[in-house]
Amino acid sequence: MLSKLLLFLVFSIDNALGVRTVLPSDPVMGVRLRIEDRQVILDNGILEVSFSKPGGMVTGIIYNGIDNLLEKRNVEDNRGYWDVVWNDLASGGAGIFNTIKGTCFEVIVEDTQKVELSFKQVWDPSLKSKLVPLNIDKRFIMLANSSGFYTYAIYEHLTAWPGFSLGETRICFKLSKDWFDYMALADNRQRKMPSPDDRLPSRCRVLDYQEAVLLTNPIEKELKGEVDDKYQYSSDHKDIQLHGWISTRRRTGFWQITPSYEYRSGGPTKQSLTSHVGPTSLTVFISGHYSGKDLIPVFADGEHWKMVFGPIFIYCNSVAQDEDLDTLWSDAKLQMMEEVESWPYSFPASRDFPSCDERGTVSGQLLVNDRTISRAANGAFVGLALPGECGSWQRESKGYQFWTRADENGYFSIKWIREGQYNLYAWVPGFIGDYRYDNEITITPGCNLGTSVLMYEPPRSGPTLWEIGIPDRLAAEFYIPDPNPNYINRLYVNYDRFRQYGLWERYADLYPDADLRYIVGVSDYTKDWFFAQVPRKTSNGYVGTTWEINFKLDDLDTNGTYKLWVAIASATLAELQVRVNDANANRPLFSSGLIGRDNSIARHGIHGLYWLYGVSIPGSMLHLGSNNSIFLTQPRCTSPFQGILYDYIRLESPPTTN
Repeated sequence: MLSKLLLFLVFSIDNALGVRTVLPSDPVMGVRLRIEDRQVILDNGILEVSFSKPGGMVTGIIYNGIDNLLEKRNVEDNRGYWDVVWNDLASGGAGIFNTIKGTCFEVIVEDTQKVELSFKQVWDPSLKSKLVPLNIDKRFIMLANSSGFYTYAIYEHLTAWPGFSLGETRICFKLSKDWFDYMALADNRQRKMPSPDDRLPSRCRVLDYQEAVLLTNPIEKELKGEVDDKYQYSSDHKDIQLHGWISTRRRTGFWQITPSYEYRSGGPTKQSLTSHVGPTSLTVFISGHYSGKDLIPVFADGEHWKMVFGPIFIYCNSVAQDEDLDTLWSDAKLQMMEEVESWPYSFPASRDFPSCDERGTVSGQLLVNDRTISRAANGAFVGLALPGECGSWQRESKGYQFWTRADENGYFSIKWIREGQYNLYAWVPGFIGDYRYDNEITITPGCNLGTSVLMYEPPRSGPTLWEIGIPDRLAAEFYIPDPNPNYINRLYVNYDRFRQYGLWERYADLYPDADLRYIVGVSDYTKDWFFAQVPRKTSNGYVGTTWEINFKLDDLDTNGTYKLWVAIASATLAELQVRVNDANANRPLFSSGLIGRDNSIARHGIHGLYWLYGVSIPGSMLHLGSNNSIFLTQPRCTSPFQGILYDYIRLESPPTTN
């Protein structure tokens, strides 16, 4: 890539003398390994990476004449590391944070073309309640002529060990604040970022939660009045293949490239953090963000579990000082595509990472039959995950998942599947519900399986009378208000407006005295349906809200049963109550009970976990004509962040004989 074609200087570190010596770059010298008492150094002539020994913390990255891309003010354990947050099931309490520190160091492979290192953290019963009960083998790989390095890890819980829950595990890099000031997540999500010093008390004001601050006296004055919040930079797993930071002064990029999300929990639509002020760059494998405890795996006493996270690629690039920053981003995208094409990698040495020949393929065609519509499942998400109930994939966090998108004719091919037992799952944008193939699928090394033509019949009882929204598991089509001008992130002024801070307070501004009323056939859901049903702020605190859907019926079957489908894109400590033609009825026709811990409202997500409810409405409760109303109440109101993001609502008439 670009950095391989440029001449630059690298530095070697001599701990004994405590000095740095300048050496000419030699991109064709192969990979060199140097082992010292307290550190291990990999150098391929393009970059040099230092690790603590035996801990396996990334302590330094020398590249493009910069003596350390990482924050050298930090202690060595707080620069580049793997970590976990976990709970002891026996003692409970708050989550325990551990950086993963190796106790055993081993050179797995060493030649001029490749070096692979292992830093293994080994658990024993004396560490109970102090260290997560896992053996964790961190691996790092450097290849010749490669402008970066790879890392992956093997986690294993043995049968004799105590149970625990795994709240989070990730890779974190703390980059140098002297150099990195520009962050890029996507073509349209790039910006000059605040300094970490801008989050000091003298330069900001903490807002409704500690992650969100208002910049009151930033170093760069043009940032004054903006909000900084790391959750504004989250993304779906399917969209996290490349993100990172740029040094505008040195025209140098640091990127994390994820060629596959098979090892991330929750499937393609799970959201995770990426990069944020620090400058910090993350790869998150397991977390409860945008989902809550549903995606925190719990391991029983004696439960065996093994999983490989990664590899991911840490890529560095650089351009001449007069080059545009977009050149770095464009080059990183090309490198990302190259990594994706190379997946699964052939070079990891662990037997726990299967090669191409040890994986399988499943292909087929998915059609949709929705009574009035029968067609190919164009754009369907089709995937394999551990066996479970229909839709269980979105709450699955102990195994691998493999996903693809069906083409315009509904054909799909899922490649590079690990050996094991799976169910095939799918969901189709434009239709409610989830699909699961009835038979479990067994993947063996080298298999190429074809399914019969699969038919998905979405939930439906009768013809559609009216509908609100688009069934795509998002609330993005609904009305997203202008943010409070005092709390702006300028990156999201014209797109992804849902990522602005404080939108939950705008509901009371728009509906200060009475709640939302939507008239079918008159109202426009893009303008008249607020994107989140949140509590309304009053002078006495927060109150629950009741939204009204008013509609007319030209025909009425008093003996029939009507069906109301409510698809929810996210819920946070919320309850959905449905009443028909009596907003004050003591008992609702339907209640979901308390649902959801997504926290998507506070964390600027336009979706979380998907819920679908079908509510039967006796025809005798309805009226002929225009005086019908369905009332949707969300009564929980101890926090402004409680609420529901609707995906889609549909009323159906009673079933017909046709």
